[in-house]
Amino acid sequence: MNSWLLAAGITASGVAAVHAVAGGRDVVRPLLSCGLADEPKRVLHAVWHMVTVDLVLSAVALVYLALANGAAGTDLVAWFVAAHFLAYAAAFLVITLSVGWSKPLLRLPQWILLLPVALLTAAGAA
Repeated sequence: MNSWLLAAGITASGVAAVHAVAGGRDVVRPLLSCGLADEPKRVLHAVWHMVTVDLVLSAVALVYLALANGAAGTDLVAWFVAAHFLAYAAAFLVITLSVGWSKPLLRLPQWILLLPVALLTAAGAA
């Protein structure tokens, strides 16, 4: 068993749970009640659900990879998941740093949840 990938999978499960609960309350409810036109509002709502599914599937994949004991192809999949979470973290960092907010690293803190999954997964893949 790969303990790094198991830790990444457990962490990713927590990230998915936080996304589903806090994101539903802090992002989706305000989005659905705002004055944005209906089509972009529904597209953004669908994207939020798409990310939820992606986070859950990634967590399941990481736990599976941890238990697969180095079966063929697991390293490649682990590197893909690591890159995936690194890209998510980078997107939040770039956007929050480009706005000009005070204390920008705390304004969109999702990167704080996403980056550890990327690092743990990379450690498990190496």
